[in-house]
Amino acid sequence: MNRRRYLQSIGVSSIAAAAGCLDSLPDSDGARAGTSENSDRKRPDGVVLGPPEQDLSEASHPSYGDDVPSVSVPDPLSDQTVSTDQFEGDRSILLTFFYTSCPDGVCPALLLRLRRAQEAAAERGYGDSIAFLAMTFDPERDTESVLETYADEQGIDDDAENWHFLRPERYDDGEEIVTEQFGLPLEKRDADEYENLDYMFPHFAYIFLVNERGLVERVYPDGATVPPSEVVDDLETVVNG
Repeated sequence: MNRRRYLQSIGVSSIAAAAGCLDSLPDSDGARAGTSENSDRKRPDGVVLGPPEQDLSEASHPSYGDDVPSVSVPDPLSDQTVSTDQFEGDRSILLTFFYTSCPDGVCPALLLRLRRAQEAAAERGYGDSIAFLAMTFDPERDTESVLETYADEQGIDDDAENWHFLRPERYDDGEEIVTEQFGLPLEKRDADEYENLDYMFPHFAYIFLVNERGLVERVYPDGATVPPSEVVDDLETVVNG
């Protein structure tokens, strides 16, 4: 997977025309990722779930059976730095990217799916086997106090001690993680069409499910619209597998 070549091939213009958050990512040939059937693929070693219906293996981002990128990001609400590596051998991960000023409701929808999974994990007794990672790429506006308020608004259970709001120190740091490490194009641009919003981020609404071995089990490119029950069922299967 040559993510750098992919990003150069699509260019910034392919996301500049879209508002708010985007749903799916083109593959390296310019088609929409995940349009081909995946019935011939085999289950990689160390993976619990069978092959997904849609084959994302040619997209720029990590996909089924790939290692999750190794990244470390501060969690200001718990006053610690959280790394994807620290959960290997201990917990599965449900991860997404967002910003609190998202103007079209997509980012709250992403957080809703993680929250529903958190609720299910608590109800079914495997909350200690999963970490929920939600990383903002807008640290200028998403300060510690803003994230704390947002956690309350989104109904996040802080007492479960399995949720981390991640906040890079600089936008450039967040952009490097989202674009270079996870292969999801991200652009900061003016938001003249929205009142009281100076700038916005066209970005891709992805959720990643990673097992305790650090391997990607599922990628949900339609993360804001995927049925929450599907995410919960996949997560439970991975945790109990």
